Amino acid sequence: MVRALDGVSTTIKEEDFVLIVGRSGSGKSTLLSVLGGLTRPSDGRVRFNGKDIWTMTDQELSALRSKEIGFVFQFPGLLPTLNALENVMVPGLFSKRQEDAAQRASQLMDSLGLTDKVKSFPHQLSGGELKRTAIARALFNDPSVILADEPTGDLDADTEIDIMELIKKVNQTGKTIIMVTHNPELSVYAKRVLRMDKGRLSEE
Repeated sequence: MVRALDGVSTTIKEEDFVLIVGRSGSGKSTLLSVLGGLTRPSDGRVRFNGKDIWTMTDQELSALRSKEIGFVFQFPGLLPTLNALENVMVPGLFSKRQEDAAQRASQLMDSLGLTDKVKSFPHQLSGGELKRTAIARALFNDPSVILADEPTGDLDADTEIDIMELIKKVNQTGKTIIMVTHNPELSVYAKRVLRMDKGRLSEE
């Protein structure tokens, strides 16, 4: 039997920047999915502000993800028929931010250096611009935690640095960052580094 996660236990504090490093298949993405309430573990608990999220109803869990957790994935997953501004606004469809969605999205894009890209469609954006747009979308509902799964895995070295500096700045605004990567060189950006190996988690 394969154990994607094997006896994992850790505590992550508010405003922390935790980098989880490990090879492909080590369990990093599974751990992030469990932490984000996307994959139910076969055993154990995931506590968010003291409450086990897996005791919540589906509605409560959806509300938690919408309000408190922003997701950034390796592949941005922007909707091709929407422009960049509209893509950033998508979380507003599921929150109370619908009325000021355009203003909120525009402000986020300005802060991330995308002022001149609001009307651009995904196929018109560079890799770095796509990732910045995805980060803006993750920040739309002002979550307290950002979960990032290999957000720089498909970028060139220079763009990777730009995105990591941006994520570091997001952390400095008070957001908790939990990011997984196969690249140990990114450890310099984090406050804590954890390593995943065959489903087991250890602190470096």
